[in-house]
Amino acid sequence: MTAAFDAPFSVRKGNDEISTTQARLDLDVIHGFLAASYWATDIPRATVERSLAGSLNFGLYRDGAQIGFARFVTDGATFAYLADVFVLPGHRGQGLATWLVGTALTHPALTGLRRVLLATRDAHTLYAKFGFAPLARPERFMEILQLHVYSHPGG
Repeated sequence: MTAAFDAPFSVRKGNDEISTTQARLDLDVIHGFLAASYWATDIPRATVERSLAGSLNFGLYRDGAQIGFARFVTDGATFAYLADVFVLPGHRGQGLATWLVGTALTHPALTGLRRVLLATRDAHTLYAKFGFAPLARPERFMEILQLHVYSHPGG
């Protein structure tokens, strides 16, 4: 990745902080949440580690402990995919997900992109605040979807 991804990026609000410092990410928290989520059920820890290594990651921390996360898969010039956004259940309802997504979208590597995508089952209202909308031309998009790849690897 380029220097734009490596440059420190941190925003504070009271006892809360959003940071892209890779070394601060708590893999136990991230893997624990994702493995129980509807979109990454049973995801292996090694897969989460690989996904973090290839992404621009945003940790959300309260008093230094990780309470949320978001990551972008991006080339930093034309395209990004927002994935794995969460705030731990005990910290929801405080506007933290809105702050996390809004702050992440201001990162220099994510400004001026032609297309930013995401997939969600239930957070359309959150993402609409930032201009996300249903695909304008869904007939142009295709996917390979392997729903059970984590629970049945290799088959």
